[in-house]
Amino acid sequence: MKCTDKFFSFILIMVTLLVSLTGCKKETTGTYDLEETSNQFQITETAKTGGADFFASGYCITDRDNFGLEQVDAHVAQGGGVFNLATGECTYGQNLFGRMYPASTTKILTCLVAIEQGDLSQMITVSSHAADQTPDSSVANLSTGDVMSLEDLLYGLMLRSGNDAAIAIAEAIGGDEEGFAKLMNERANSIGATNSHFVTPHGLHQDDHYTTIYDMYLIFQEALKNDTFVQIMSSPSYHVTYTGVDGSTKAQDWNNTNRYLLGKEKAPAGFTVVGGKTGTTYEAGYCLVLYSLNDHNQPIISIVYNADCALNLYYLMNELLYTYGEA
Repeated sequence: MKCTDKFFSFILIMVTLLVSLTGCKKETTGTYDLEETSNQFQITETAKTGGADFFASGYCITDRDNFGLEQVDAHVAQGGGVFNLATGECTYGQNLFGRMYPASTTKILTCLVAIEQGDLSQMITVSSHAADQTPDSSVANLSTGDVMSLEDLLYGLMLRSGNDAAIAIAEAIGGDEEGFAKLMNERANSIGATNSHFVTPHGLHQDDHYTTIYDMYLIFQEALKNDTFVQIMSSPSYHVTYTGVDGSTKAQDWNNTNRYLLGKEKAPAGFTVVGGKTGTTYEAGYCLVLYSLNDHNQPIISIVYNADCALNLYYLMNELLYTYGEA
């Protein structure tokens, strides 16, 4: 009797198991291979080398807003940062994540977007809106109807810091300044600079046009991956010839506003300044985003925002390089 009970119990278990397996097979329409899926989504150890990198890979990461201020004269500016791209370290921070006005350092992003979205050889006609700048505005001395290539305009944008060049570029690439600002914000967000908002291609003051030290570091590091950008921003001067509205040939020489590149300021011993971008407005103060190499050939991004004068801008920048730019 006990054997019979065991036999019927065994039969019942087998029938139940068969029904269960059959039921699972019918209900599962999206089956997947566990090993294949693990590799696809980077779960397994072997998948780490062949898949997409994490966003933070290759970036200097910190969650500290202020550190290292006691070693330099930080009081002459409202923000700054030093980032060693070789070691992935942020070695100095002053108000890294606070909202700040970027002035013409905005043009770093303008230049990057224009290079990526435009054709360097395309010819652009300067509009009356672009040429109509106030007497105290930083300009490339462009006139209504002037025709030059996008590449030439980018030199006027980055070296001479021309607001007229910025608008001409924005109109050609984005249709108008508003359309181009949309492209700027989209590109900034794609980089991870999510605490910024750009309204203009030139950076003349508007309350709703802002960034942070850390966001500008992210934007600048992304721009440095582009060879054309590096070539432009590192040029001490540029000779341009172009066509005026009457068909005549016009020419200009533009000098870089970066005093290091012109030999008017000297970097600390062991440092080679490659290039960068200056910016100045009343609200933003004196600003400089700089790319240099230390004596170990390590690439360094250093930023000073809202310095109280041009002299102190470069004085603090040198302090930052000397104190926090070494390996």
